[in-house]
Amino acid sequence: MACLRKVADQTDEGKRMDKWAAEQFPDESRSRLQQLIKEGHVLVNGDKVKISYRMKNGDEISVSIPAPEPLDVVSENIPLDIVYEDDSVIVVNKPRGMVVHPAPGHMTNTLVNALLYHCHDLSGINGVLRPGIVHRIDKDTSGLLMVAKTDAAHHSLAAQLKDKTTHRVYLTIVHGTLDEDSGTIDAPIGRDEKDRKKMAVTKNHSKSAITHFEVLERFGKYTYLSCRLETGRTHQIRVHMAYIGHPVAGDPKYGPRKTLPIDGQALHAAELGFTHPVTGKFMNFKMDPPTDFENLLGMLRQGNFS
Repeated sequence: MACLRKVADQTDEGKRMDKWAAEQFPDESRSRLQQLIKEGHVLVNGDKVKISYRMKNGDEISVSIPAPEPLDVVSENIPLDIVYEDDSVIVVNKPRGMVVHPAPGHMTNTLVNALLYHCHDLSGINGVLRPGIVHRIDKDTSGLLMVAKTDAAHHSLAAQLKDKTTHRVYLTIVHGTLDEDSGTIDAPIGRDEKDRKKMAVTKNHSKSAITHFEVLERFGKYTYLSCRLETGRTHQIRVHMAYIGHPVAGDPKYGPRKTLPIDGQALHAAELGFTHPVTGKFMNFKMDPPTDFENLLGMLRQGNFS
């Protein structure tokens, strides 16, 4: 259970209760916070309030966010493209269209469901919904993902991500032509204040985000890039490329509707490197983009969509 007690100040003055709560708990959905306010888990001066309540300077607010009810995740016999596996880690090539882990309302056909069928000894650090999951890639992003089979491996891989010692490179096709051959985007990312389902470059409740990019090919209206992550924020490459005016092709959330014919964003996790939690050896894996991505590149090279 998460708890918070605070006295509202001038910066809170006039804010709707649900918006204020969303700023305090950025990992919670707006709909869940609104329900919790209705249920009385958010009190102002000891009283229950409506979600539309406007904050006043000096209000005493207390919030208690109950832990979500435990959910059971079933194993499913779903084919996996396993690139590497030993007693500590698994590296998989996730297809576009597959969600990494279950969530309320989407409890089946995820990578975790498939992993539970393949092996029963996944790390339990992230709980029943995300066993073994150290990092994620979006549903409509394909490519390499590392999974921990033991708690010790999970701690090691998570520490490497935090210390920025992993190697993660993505391939992407973006709208427009980048003039520079390479560059770095250093812009903090947080929840979009206007749409809680989106991320944005913002100064409010944001975290440092750094993406290094290199132009591989130019195709007139589109550019083929390699992007190396220094940090790993939610939707980082998608947000950063949209921020500099070159959204990822096929991205329904951050890009234009008129785009290349691909089902989901043209974004692929092509390289993944990390130090093995047991042997201490640095391991690096590479995976070519899926067929539809390669077909797009072929058509662009032939002058289509230019």
